[in-house]
Amino acid sequence: MVQPAQELTYEKQQNAEVTELKSEKKPITIFEMPILWFGIFGIITVISLYTGNLPGGMIGSLLLMIVFGELLGWMGDHTPVVKTFLGGGAIVAIFGAAFMVYAGWLPDQPVTSMTEFMKGGGFLNFYIAALITGSILGMNKQILVKVGLRYFLPIFGAVVGAIAFASLLGAIAGFSLRDAVLVITMPIMGGGMGAGAVPMSQVYSEMMGNDPSYYISMLVPALALGNVFAIVLASMLNLLGKKVPSLTGEGQLIQGFHYQEEKQTYDIQKMGIGLLAAITFFAVGGLLGDLIPLHPYALMIIVVAMAKIADVIPKSIVEGASQWYKFVANNWTLALLFGIGVAYTDLNTVLEALTVPYILTVFGVVLGAIIGAGLLGKLVGFYPIESAITAGLCMANMGGTGDVAVLSASRRMELMPFAQISSRLGGALILLLAGIIIPLLT
Repeated sequence: MVQPAQELTYEKQQNAEVTELKSEKKPITIFEMPILWFGIFGIITVISLYTGNLPGGMIGSLLLMIVFGELLGWMGDHTPVVKTFLGGGAIVAIFGAAFMVYAGWLPDQPVTSMTEFMKGGGFLNFYIAALITGSILGMNKQILVKVGLRYFLPIFGAVVGAIAFASLLGAIAGFSLRDAVLVITMPIMGGGMGAGAVPMSQVYSEMMGNDPSYYISMLVPALALGNVFAIVLASMLNLLGKKVPSLTGEGQLIQGFHYQEEKQTYDIQKMGIGLLAAITFFAVGGLLGDLIPLHPYALMIIVVAMAKIADVIPKSIVEGASQWYKFVANNWTLALLFGIGVAYTDLNTVLEALTVPYILTVFGVVLGAIIGAGLLGKLVGFYPIESAITAGLCMANMGGTGDVAVLSASRRMELMPFAQISSRLGGALILLLAGIIIPLLT
């Protein structure tokens, strides 16, 4: 049946309106607020900073860290090459802060205040407690039941492959086994900045001496370079899959598995419960640290993981921990990274680390992760390319932002649930492993 001309005209008008709405650009926002209002907050912050009227302690430190962290993060996430290959806003927030200190753009008093807030004030531990508790308790059991312990074999293969290749290429490049494994391999395989390099620097400091800033300045370049190689090699694995179809499931790790993320209703009271759970588990790690010769972070991970596996934590606490973790990660990550740049990152040490032998060893870490995860993944019935991408490259990138970049480069965004297992539990595994092997290599 032919539509009347009036109906066709109306339909064209509707289509034109829809097209016009789609073509409208989204307003520019920073920290999810209109850029005008963020600019107002930023101007007030800058005036307070350079007139000597910035509040002391936590208030002034958080104000600076949030405003400058979010601004630098936004710049990094909107700079083409940086956002695609170098980790985006996370890297810019860290090195932007480090450069501001190096160049003398930040007055001494706010730098001292932020350093004290990050170290003596415990903000770093506060963030890490939320991250560990919420990420592990918030893991979806459907994934764990379906994939089971099989998935941890390719993760183990990735770690072994990364250590083996890094040790080999590191020896050729002139690195000791200790430096190749602890300084280069572990941070790359550790799940990003917040869950990997940052707590790892604390562990190294307490177990090997030196200030955490010494280790951060060496771990961060490895993390950034590892992220670059992970993204580039993800694209190459996609091309390999097109050339050799038998190696890939075209986005499926195993046949017949489909996962849909559960939706949560966010609740302020539950977030409060999650806060209490996070700091309590952190305290448990400290208590056990007096009895067991492992780092409190590692013990905290073990306790939270055991509680998750045993399914003894009430749903309200699990949801609260997950929601509190997401609140902290969404709102304070860039602020924390800016603080890391100020308090923990020595730009001179970073620049001295970027040598050809260093870059070669980092490449060995990522290549070893691919080979180890692909081979052991095939042994347990996974497609080698998908296994190499999720259990290998998503261990070797910069956590959540790295997962998105790697899966985008490999054209396999549907693998995100498995990437999250690698970034969350895999990162926790590396932190635990670092605490165990330090005494063996020092």
